[in-house]
Amino acid sequence: MRILIACDSFKDALPADGVCRAIARGLRTAHPNAIITEMPLSDGGEGVLDIARERLSLASVTVTADDPLGRKLSARYGLSADGGTALVEMAQASGLQLLAAQERNPLLTSSFGTGQLLADAKARGARRIFLAIGGSATNDAGIGMAAALGWQFLDSKGGAVITGGGLQDIVRIVPPQALPFESVEVLCDVTNPLFGPTGAAFTYGRQKGGTEESLKALDAGLAHVASLVAGGTALAQVPGAGAAGGLGFGALAFLNAKLRRGIDMVLDMTGFDAAAAASDLVITGEGQIDGQSAQGKLVQGVCKRAGKTPVIALCGKLSATAEQIKAIGLKAAYCINAVEQPLPDMLAATAANLEKAAARIPL
Repeated sequence: MRILIACDSFKDALPADGVCRAIARGLRTAHPNAIITEMPLSDGGEGVLDIARERLSLASVTVTADDPLGRKLSARYGLSADGGTALVEMAQASGLQLLAAQERNPLLTSSFGTGQLLADAKARGARRIFLAIGGSATNDAGIGMAAALGWQFLDSKGGAVITGGGLQDIVRIVPPQALPFESVEVLCDVTNPLFGPTGAAFTYGRQKGGTEESLKALDAGLAHVASLVAGGTALAQVPGAGAAGGLGFGALAFLNAKLRRGIDMVLDMTGFDAAAAASDLVITGEGQIDGQSAQGKLVQGVCKRAGKTPVIALCGKLSATAEQIKAIGLKAAYCINAVEQPLPDMLAATAANLEKAAARIPL
């Protein structure tokens, strides 16, 4: 039997390559004659830089940038040999993984560091940008990113605003003299609008540290920013505008960007279609499979591109219904945590539990 393991990272627990290795160990224990191929993936968020850098022959550039709370850190992006094209992964500077659980608060975080990476690429001559925007710690509609590139977002006293908590305070937006890039393509893994019940704040803000009260304020702030931008109301409804705390909207409004499905670009780069066609089974997975997994995330992307090859998923938390699992395109989905334990304990045991769960998959 030929098995293709094509998995995303399990957030806060294990990177994509570690997930694939753990599943492979379990399969080889239970099915020593199986022919196994490991293919670490990303849905266009964190991890895409490492996947793309080798395949696109990008040099790694390391710079000092602000983390989501404004602290300095070292972050990387990829630059083509001629310096004209850059791949920036927002998670490098503005990712949720950069903050401890107690530090996560979308009222206080900013995408400014992502803008610093873009500004550095511009200074080195980059004209075309690929911007991967998954895994964010932010809910600032991309104003932090834009501020680092020359945009000004001013409150009633003329002070600069760059965080999610300040969105409702903005009274004036001042653009730079010219847009910084000729072309910006955003790799986006979700289809949510900017604001509203299915928008950035209410859909993803809680996992970033938002409370019921702060989510309402953040959603109102996102709607307010859209009202200040020419054509902003329409841009706010573009599928993916709500990605990465509204950075999808910010890229559209402030960089004249185009949104692309990140998972499709990654699957193209890795040669997934041919590998899936040559396999009898695809095993995929991510940290949580729920109703959102049918909104353009990696697992659904894998299912769509697997063709006639059946797909099984492993996950740390399974809250999708049987109907939702079918809608995603999965043959089956299994939770690797057989017994509910404190979250830190389950995260620490992710590799071991993936291995055990893989060995139990009925083939």
